[in-house]
Amino acid sequence: MNKKRIKKVVIAGGGTAGWMTAALVSKSLGAKIDLTLIESDAIPTVGVGEATIPPIINFHKVLDLGEKEFMSRVNGTFKLGISFEGWHDIDKDYVHSFGFAGKSNWAAEFHHFWVGAKKRGIEVSEYGDYCAEHLAARKSKFAIMPKNSFNYAYHLDAGLYAKYLREVSEKYGAVRKEGKIAKVNLDADDGAIQSLSLESGEVIEGDLFIDCTGFKALLIGEALQVGYDDWSHWLPCNSAVAAQTELTGQPVPYTRSIARPFGWQWRIPLQDRAGNGLVYCSDYLSDEDAKNYLSQNVEGKLRNEPRVIKFTTGSRQQHWKKNCVAIGLSSGFLEPLESTSIHLIQRAITRLVQLFPSDGVRQSQIDEFNQQCRDEVESIRDFIILHYHVTERDDSDFWRYCRGMSVPDSLSHRIQLFNETGKIFKKDLDLFAEESWLQVMMGQGLMPESYHPVVDTMSDESLEKFMRDTNQSAKQKVDRLPEHHEFIDYYCKSKMV
Repeated sequence: MNKKRIKKVVIAGGGTAGWMTAALVSKSLGAKIDLTLIESDAIPTVGVGEATIPPIINFHKVLDLGEKEFMSRVNGTFKLGISFEGWHDIDKDYVHSFGFAGKSNWAAEFHHFWVGAKKRGIEVSEYGDYCAEHLAARKSKFAIMPKNSFNYAYHLDAGLYAKYLREVSEKYGAVRKEGKIAKVNLDADDGAIQSLSLESGEVIEGDLFIDCTGFKALLIGEALQVGYDDWSHWLPCNSAVAAQTELTGQPVPYTRSIARPFGWQWRIPLQDRAGNGLVYCSDYLSDEDAKNYLSQNVEGKLRNEPRVIKFTTGSRQQHWKKNCVAIGLSSGFLEPLESTSIHLIQRAITRLVQLFPSDGVRQSQIDEFNQQCRDEVESIRDFIILHYHVTERDDSDFWRYCRGMSVPDSLSHRIQLFNETGKIFKKDLDLFAEESWLQVMMGQGLMPESYHPVVDTMSDESLEKFMRDTNQSAKQKVDRLPEHHEFIDYYCKSKMV
């Protein structure tokens, strides 16, 4: 493997993936390396990912981004979870919140006490009533308070986010090069990438190349010929149509995911508009019908013509090969059902910085990076499959296929374990904790047959009081909050409005 010291890092492609990468690498290693990002104004970015999950807050802390400034620059709103509408069945909705319900002990999570109380005939509220984030999302309340913390994330304008991160990156020494990549030049001896030739004739040499060229995967796919594992037999949606609409009403602190006969529809509220999209399988809906369907099922006037995006769910077989690392869509794609696209970019960059090959690329680093990426993305894949497979919907060919399809053994085991025992365990590289799996499994209609025996060490009176006090504590926390839109107006009104 090449032991050449890494001095020149070249990022191919901009957008969210490119500029997130440039920001963290330049902030972390800027004094040690020369970083160039190649981007063409003539190439549009996908730019539909406008919802995030809580780990992005830590990413911003590393970059020393002020939250108020960030929120105003990206037209942002706050997010406490996702409302899944019609996923369990046509008229059954639930919320997957970022919060944790109740209190657990070392042997059993809170849901065992909730299930035990139900089975023992003790009156309990719906599970989400014991979680402050869940309640706040449903009541459209939010605030950041020193002694009243919440787990939250953001809705943001992806285009504005990339522009903001460009400023951050350039502050730390990153250099943007305008131009289209015409050719990827490989070393004749070891097959690694030597340089990139631009259409202008300029040649950009580098020691480490980061592929942020999106679905085209110009470096990792076309040049280095790394294969792609197709997961569309588990995740059959292969198309999306996206559009912006004028905002109607006040922005809510959650993403909406509305199940449709051939996929699902998203609605993401920003401060002055909403992002909308329809994710679907082209076997059951044509692109033209998809555009018409979205246009007829949005709230507010369309601000642009719906555009179609084609994709194949899956993962690159190697995310790092030789001196090239794929980040973002070039590394694979999991549909945005649980807002994981930006997070996977964040994790890949973080992992790269942690394993950065400053004194030369070694196979042990590559192997560790690839294994961690694989373990994480397969866990997220299973979590997304869960939404489709565990459902009572049978109103269309699409949903009948999803109900009847075989699923990965890893997911079958999780479902069986929860069904039989109520137990859920988080693995080291799982993104989603036990509480997330629980909320989705119960939201989709699964209810465990049993619960942990520690619950039965409590008397009915003690268990009833515990449940009542927990519910009251969550309610009191939410009652002190202002309306979500009022807090935005106070805290981070967009400079774009």
